[in-house]
Amino acid sequence: MFFIKEGIKLADRLLLKNMVFYGYHGAFEAEKELGQRIEVDVELYLNLKPAGSTDDLELTVNYVEIYTIVKDVVEERGFNLMEALADTIAEEILSAYTLDEIVVRVRKPNPPSGGIMDCLEVEVRRPANKILE
Repeated sequence: MFFIKEGIKLADRLLLKNMVFYGYHGAFEAEKELGQRIEVDVELYLNLKPAGSTDDLELTVNYVEIYTIVKDVVEERGFNLMEALADTIAEEILSAYTLDEIVVRVRKPNPPSGGIMDCLEVEVRRPANKILE
């Protein structure tokens, strides 16, 4: 994916892959009571050239802060839907940082489905600091 910013074509992204937490999310009472493993990926699209050319942490996104935002949402809140969890993570990060775009994936390994399934995964994609309705 490419972005045009000030006449420059960008395709920079910063990824946090397979962050693992324990959360209490789902439509079934047992999921809310017992909890389960939740996996999260976050893709941040932004211009990384200033940070890359100066080696200055202040010119990029602090991935420790991103991790902490995700951890707080997954571990401190409860959602019926993985869609709501992913959307909330995206909105929290967008409210804290100026980005071109964000992609958030949340996975629930071995979800209760009445059969064998590796995981349920939801992906949300949100453009630069615009709230979709």
